[in-house]
Amino acid sequence: MPAAKRPEGLAERIYRAVKNDIFTFRLMPGDRFSESEVAERMSASRTPVRQALHWLAHEGYVEVWSRSGWQVRPFDFNYFEELYDFRIVLEREAVKRLCTMPPAACAAHLAALVAFWIDAPRLDDGMAVSREDEGFHSQLVAAAGNSEMARVHVELTEKMRIIRHLDFTREDRVAATYDEHARILQAILEQQTEEAQRILTGHISRSKAVVRKITLHRLQQSRLQPGSS
Repeated sequence: MPAAKRPEGLAERIYRAVKNDIFTFRLMPGDRFSESEVAERMSASRTPVRQALHWLAHEGYVEVWSRSGWQVRPFDFNYFEELYDFRIVLEREAVKRLCTMPPAACAAHLAALVAFWIDAPRLDDGMAVSREDEGFHSQLVAAAGNSEMARVHVELTEKMRIIRHLDFTREDRVAATYDEHARILQAILEQQTEEAQRILTGHISRSKAVVRKITLHRLQQSRLQPGSS
């Protein structure tokens, strides 16, 4: 079941602010902080802070360290690489199912993706492309017609977002994403199952390698900055 939509309010703003701090490495993996510190910085009481932190804990970004104390979840490359590997399994199966659909039905399912990734002018904003990239992969899995696969994939995507968006901080990776998505779509529409799976696997594997390299560099830079913990 998809996570319930949270009402907009102070807790939501705190949630987004702390999550952004984690995404930009202002809060580093393993960093410890208190509810009081967040409350003071956000000019809020501890009640909405605690609510926001529990949302982040549920999503796997932070964990309770001690009474009123929290810790950014320590970085585990093996964990994230396992998530990437699981993504490949799910998406290869989705591609296989799409390739076995009647061509007209498959084309209808993929029409919106073709319109964006092949027909429309390309975006040059990396963060915007990052959001669209998530949509591309999620829509591929959803189009395969298995709601449980789609649900698991959405959860997987959320867990990976903390590092996956780094792939789009490089212009060459933005261009490569457009090219590779177009090739995946074309292979599926031509019902070339093995070719589509090969391109998809290479696409995700290259992203994983780039993200690992950028993440290591960002972590090193952040640790060397004055005032870093």
